[in-house]
Amino acid sequence: MTIRKELLDILACPKCKGDIALNETQDGLVCHHCKLLYEIREGIPIMLMDEAKPLQDQ
Repeated sequence: MTIRKELLDILACPKCKGDIALNETQDGLVCHHCKLLYEIREGIPIMLMDEAKPLQDQ
């Protein structure tokens, strides 16, 4: 299940209020500025800073 573009356009990172994007596997939203991943569970983005996971350096 993927997130609709209309929803993605209005969502922002709760920490920095910056842009977010779908990750490659489309199971999370990434803020590249904060280097955080917000998971998408059952089609619902979990936009809570306490639930965010740090991105792995690649």
